[in-house]
Amino acid sequence: MPDTPKLAESPTPGAARRHGVVPGRATAEVDGEVVVFLIGMRVNRPWKLAAWIPTAAAMAPMLRHLAGDPDSGLLGYQAWALPSPLLVMYWRSFEDLGRFARDQDAPHLEPWRRYNRKVGASGDVGVWHETYRVPVGHSESVYANMPVFGLAGATRHRMVGAGRQSAAARMGVTTDDEPAVPAPA
Repeated sequence: MPDTPKLAESPTPGAARRHGVVPGRATAEVDGEVVVFLIGMRVNRPWKLAAWIPTAAAMAPMLRHLAGDPDSGLLGYQAWALPSPLLVMYWRSFEDLGRFARDQDAPHLEPWRRYNRKVGASGDVGVWHETYRVPVGHSESVYANMPVFGLAGATRHRMVGAGRQSAAARMGVTTDDEPAVPAPA
């Protein structure tokens, strides 16, 4: 499955940037609202190849289209194939996500119409999505010994420093900088 279309660079000197591990603890630095869009598929009847293969295959052209259009509002994404296809997308705004979903020229509407025509309510394959609007200051993340990933890959990857050691401090809930579990030495 494709990886994130663009990744923020780690400020750690000499750290691997795309697939390599960034040693230590990092977080995502987010300036404004972000929209988290989860979309997935469940193959209910694996022998019904004509139902689920086109459904699964429809996502790659959408991701290529979005990754090639910096004005689309897509900030980044991660995708997994197993155990069930899952895509986590980070968007600049709910309006950007909605504009893509309704764009007659984008590769979204026709596959969705085709799914409704060919699969409909048969139960052969399921699709789902969840959308979360996350206002600035209402997200928190930590990545320990991970490649640039998730929200940090879609926004800015920053090493955790003083004043950002605890989840509550990263959320701006408290100035207590003592993490629930001490960071490794």
